[in-house]
Amino acid sequence: MIPDPDNRHQDPKWQQFVERHAVGDVIDGVVVDVVAFGSFVEYRGLHGLAFQLEWPVGTQVSVRILAIDSERRRFSLEAA
Repeated sequence: MIPDPDNRHQDPKWQQFVERHAVGDVIDGVVVDVVAFGSFVEYRGLHGLAFQLEWPVGTQVSVRILAIDSERRRFSLEAA
């Protein structure tokens, strides 16, 4: 077995996400943090960034997946 020091391939939430979703899909999540460059939206235990969008924390939002970076386990979002 090849070691995986970052545990990238052992996160079942991330694996389910990339197996079920693609760029362009619309998902529903909850805003969990607002930073200077956008809002972080939680979807099934994972956080994606809606760049340059600011919603109040706790707001339920529908967002479209703009990009999925499997190597870095990140996804980018826009308003749906």
